Amino acid sequence: MANWLDQVQWNSDGLVPAIAQDVESGEVLMMAWMNRKALELTREKGRAIYWSRSRQQLWYKGESSGHVQKLEEIRIDCDADVVLLQVRQQGGIACHTGRRRCFFRVLKNGEWQIDEEVIEGISDSQ
Repeated sequence: MANWLDQVQWNSDGLVPAIAQDVESGEVLMMAWMNRKALELTREKGRAIYWSRSRQQLWYKGESSGHVQKLEEIRIDCDADVVLLQVRQQGGIACHTGRRRCFFRVLKNGEWQIDEEVIEGISDSQ
């Protein structure tokens, strides 16, 4: 059988979108990008490691904030071009804005409205 990483459909930049989902609640926490090394290390170390496009380097989620995402399971979609990480979010904060999740804006009456307050100050950078 081919290497499991070879079965991922990487985009032209060598990246794949990765969605972090809370393993208990099913809540979508965030989306980030992974390169081959990030996905390999995530599996190996049992914690979410992403690729920061802005810094062009590996991003160990929670390295500075302590809000680590402990890996429970890795899944891939039917087209093998999106990764789903089922995680246990340490500290209850996934977003660098200090919120539980990155999806804190909801479209209501034609406007984006914030439906989740900041839990603590800026917690982690991408």
